[in-house]
Amino acid sequence: MDIRRRPAKPSQPPPPLQSASKSSSVDHHPSSPKASDALPLPLYLTNGIFFTLFFSVAYFLLLRWGDKIRNSTPLHILTFSEIAAILCLIASFIYLLCFFGIDFVQSFISKPEEHQQFILHEDRKPIAAVELPQGDEEIVDGVVSGEIPLHSLESRLGDCLRAARIRREAVQRLVGRGLEGLPVEGFDYDSILGQCCEMPVGYVQIPVGIAGPLLLNGGEYSVPMATTEGCLVASTNRGCKAIYASGGATCVLLRDAMTRAPVVRFSSAKRAAELKFFLEDPLHFDALSVVFNKSSRFARLQNIQCAIAGKNLYIRFSCSTGDAMGMNMVSKGVQNVLDFLQNDFPDMDVIGISGNYCSDKKPSAVNWIEGRGKSVVCEAVITGDVVSKVLKTTVPSLVELNMLKNLTGSAVAGALGGFNAHAANIVSAVFIATGQDPAQNIESSHCITMMEAINGGKDLHISVTMPSIEVGTVGGGTQLASQSACLNLLGVKGANKESPGSNARLLATIVAGAVLAGELSLMSAISAGQLVKSHMKYNRSSRDIAKIGS
Repeated sequence: MDIRRRPAKPSQPPPPLQSASKSSSVDHHPSSPKASDALPLPLYLTNGIFFTLFFSVAYFLLLRWGDKIRNSTPLHILTFSEIAAILCLIASFIYLLCFFGIDFVQSFISKPEEHQQFILHEDRKPIAAVELPQGDEEIVDGVVSGEIPLHSLESRLGDCLRAARIRREAVQRLVGRGLEGLPVEGFDYDSILGQCCEMPVGYVQIPVGIAGPLLLNGGEYSVPMATTEGCLVASTNRGCKAIYASGGATCVLLRDAMTRAPVVRFSSAKRAAELKFFLEDPLHFDALSVVFNKSSRFARLQNIQCAIAGKNLYIRFSCSTGDAMGMNMVSKGVQNVLDFLQNDFPDMDVIGISGNYCSDKKPSAVNWIEGRGKSVVCEAVITGDVVSKVLKTTVPSLVELNMLKNLTGSAVAGALGGFNAHAANIVSAVFIATGQDPAQNIESSHCITMMEAINGGKDLHISVTMPSIEVGTVGGGTQLASQSACLNLLGVKGANKESPGSNARLLATIVAGAVLAGELSLMSAISAGQLVKSHMKYNRSSRDIAKIGS
């Protein structure tokens, strides 16, 4: 049971939160008043009297009215005994009607006035009482009553950790549920202020495993993966082992360009087409580049691609962004160009800085075909001995499974960029560990996995082509301590001053290499019929969840 606090009246501060034991006594104490306590007689005797009275007077009145009908006496002419009987009938009927709602009546009688500000919930755990300093307790009361906004605590207090503690306690009292399993201490809340997260009440712990070494382009990398899915790290690690034993993988960066596509509107489709021709004319590109590149010393405009829908024009800007993922950088450059275009196209109406032709955090054909962020292809040749000894399968089985599952099966499903076994698994785990935007896993996981038997069918050639890996090594979550440590493990922490952008590009190739390892291992497990067995062994908990936290 727990207690949900109702907002206190402005003139009267809310009472302190009661402990679970005290709230239980309120609900189940044997001396709690009942509705029957208000009756002069025991409940069973009172019920018997009113039942008898009701049926007796009803029988009496029916007899009297039958006599009046036979004697042609008007029914509205009543004797004293009949009036008394009618009154008794009404009184007994009212009692019996209320008897069925006696629990409802009892809920009002049994609730003492000092407990009126609490709502009891049988299905919730008690909120552990937290001792707060007197000044903090007053602030919590102000938040609960609505006098102090939740979002203003950091600016009011000037202490981010104290603000998180107070907000956490206020939220618990407002919703009536505890947050005992969510840690609040031991985190640098100053590092996320105005950058990573608003109104924090704690932080979520996600275990980080290491897969590797991944032998990629002659270098060895231990890949950090933050995940709660059993088998994922172990499977990726097996793929890394197979790649290492076969001489390593090779990865090539095909393209590096972040995109943003505003939507603008004109009074006619003809006018929209005029702007399209203007923007795509090579003679104007240099002037637009100068305007765009003013936004940052790293932003460099590469291409402008337009699409028309009626009188609406979608303008897709592509640019390099150094070691940053670059969404904010490219958005600032786009805004500069839009302001510049207003001089020659004053009738242009900017509807939105993003028109979804970018396309960000959504599966889209434009990203699959044109690419976004880093476009990468990674390949490896796995020898037949490694396939049989490490992966426990055969080359022909892997090639056939890849054709029927990753290619044909995905086509039957109408997949868009999903011609793979589980690229999103590895991308998400690496993204979370290294402070990337997890939502960009959607387009970053676009991947087609290819397998082919080579060298007379003895060996396996495997490749993954990923056209839109969106990563950065500066900005956002990359500056947090844990995520920064994972980037440092890979040797790509922060910006590369000698070659701007090379750290982010290296991180993209590592992501693709880890995906290659994950694809190789999972496909082998499915081919050998080991998938269910391995998940039953490593992805099943024997702990009694009901006892956790009790």
